[in-house]
Amino acid sequence: MLAHLPILQVIVPLLAAPFCLILRRALLVWLFALIVSGSAFLISITLLQQVLASGTISYDLGGWSPPWGIEYRIDKLSAYLLLIISAISTVVLLAARISIQKEIPADRHTLFYILYLLSLAGMLGIIATGDIFNVFVFLEISSLSAYSLIALGKDRRALWASYQYLIMGTIGATFILISIGLMYQMTGTLNMEDLSRRLPEVAQTRTLFAAFAFFIVGVCLKLAMFPLHLWLPNAYSYAPSIVTAFLAATATKVAIYLLIRFTFSVFGISFSFTALPLQTIFLLLGLLGIFVASTAAIYQENVKHLFAYSSIAQIGYMIVGYSIGTTTGLMATLLHLFNHALMKSALFLALGAVIYRIGSAQLSAFQGLGRQMPFTMAAIVVGGLSLIGVPLTVGFVSKWYLILATIENGWWPVAVLILLGSLLAIVYVWRIVETAYFKEPAASIGQVKEAPLAFLVPVWVLVAANIYFGIDTRLSIQVAQAASQSLFGVAP
Repeated sequence: MLAHLPILQVIVPLLAAPFCLILRRALLVWLFALIVSGSAFLISITLLQQVLASGTISYDLGGWSPPWGIEYRIDKLSAYLLLIISAISTVVLLAARISIQKEIPADRHTLFYILYLLSLAGMLGIIATGDIFNVFVFLEISSLSAYSLIALGKDRRALWASYQYLIMGTIGATFILISIGLMYQMTGTLNMEDLSRRLPEVAQTRTLFAAFAFFIVGVCLKLAMFPLHLWLPNAYSYAPSIVTAFLAATATKVAIYLLIRFTFSVFGISFSFTALPLQTIFLLLGLLGIFVASTAAIYQENVKHLFAYSSIAQIGYMIVGYSIGTTTGLMATLLHLFNHALMKSALFLALGAVIYRIGSAQLSAFQGLGRQMPFTMAAIVVGGLSLIGVPLTVGFVSKWYLILATIENGWWPVAVLILLGSLLAIVYVWRIVETAYFKEPAASIGQVKEAPLAFLVPVWVLVAANIYFGIDTRLSIQVAQAASQSLFGVAP
């Protein structure tokens, strides 16, 4: 059984999705989806342990050896991402049953779990596969499920947000498919490992430059990098809260994984960072993303919109780390990828608890909630401190390594700009704190009860993780460092 874990990681949620139709009762469907996601989480833990102990795992589908057959390839980077995605999915699902009661019509609850498991299977498949066409297939599975999940909300604006995401996402997927076609035309292979050996032979052809350009633009649309981020604010704001918590912590992280995987493992470091001015372009766009999105977040009156723009800024930090082009810079990106997943899932899940009680995410509705919903608001405050990068939170750890990477590279002005970007985060987090703790409750809302335990438990599991991994950094740093070194070909 252990030998088949790479395929089980993907096939279990993929086959479980249609099985939900057999379970008629909403409670049974929720329990089934939770067990499936929990199984994927346990499998990811086992795979990470195996990879750290024994090295990369190669799994041949149907007994066909690569490059002739499809290969699932789990290395340190993919095992790290599998752990993040499956862990967040499981914790978020704990709150799903109660959250969707008010935000999704009852006749669509089973559909929600089917789409959720399909989206999870798609993201896990993208990470596990070693075949570039399979990447596209799983990308479509996860994306189509995500579009539908966003549209499930009762707010009619969710339909427009889903449509926007559909258009932008389809353009991105088309660009990625064109890139895959051009690479196949030049090499005759779809296996990533085989491509990495064959592409250097055609490195100076215009076809490969075109393939690289199409891929970069396509994946940057998917990860919502500034200025290709226009689909994200509305998608996060009008989707059901549980969908926002899931996608904000996972979807963009998988897109960043694709960016790292293809530029480092498929096209190669020398081509990606030497043949093309990728480093300079990404550094500028990353810094612009931090400042433009953080400034936009300050002026938002809807808290979901506020944290959506914050996500674009945090993606900017990851892009800056990636653009440095060193092991420490990439390690900082991978650390922030892990840490941001913890921050945003905690924040959006806590926002879901607020919406469950007051039915609104408008900042004005947060007046006095610090006293009426103390545990929920405390979770939002801790998540906000982590966004800022306050010591003893995960946000501090990744920003510390990001600044360290810029200083090691002699980029002192960039280090200063990163610190200034964090100051902007203080402003928009303070707006929430000021409204919740220093203003009287709105008379129109009346007395508000604390969120139910079904919400508070998963929220505080994520908040505790934000603090724990900000203090005990052995797991996150060890795995991020090992993954970064392996991508650069540095012996641990």
